[in-house]
Amino acid sequence: MMTYLILFLAILAEVIATTALKASDSFTKLGPSIVLVVGYGVSFYLLTIVMRSMPTGVTYAIWSGLGIVLISVFGYLFNHEKLDLAACLGMSLIVAGVVVINVFSKTVSH
Repeated sequence: MMTYLILFLAILAEVIATTALKASDSFTKLGPSIVLVVGYGVSFYLLTIVMRSMPTGVTYAIWSGLGIVLISVFGYLFNHEKLDLAACLGMSLIVAGVVVINVFSKTVSH
């Protein structure tokens, strides 16, 4: 259970960093630039901890898949970016894939 908490924190740090990436305006704004560098650093560090007990492919699938969905939600909420039906359907499939991995894969320890 602790592994999943650490993975969730890694995803959250990556989403915050990616949100700051846009706000940094190509590293021309200091505050968001610092947030993105620290956020990605924290995210990758936490991923190394997760990979001690979870296979790399599974870790990356969950991290990237949920990161895509969360950054899209953040973009929608905070940057007023539009999500059409196809985008929502595609992200639903990503979430379904993460669920399948976690429920049915024997490579993930429960």
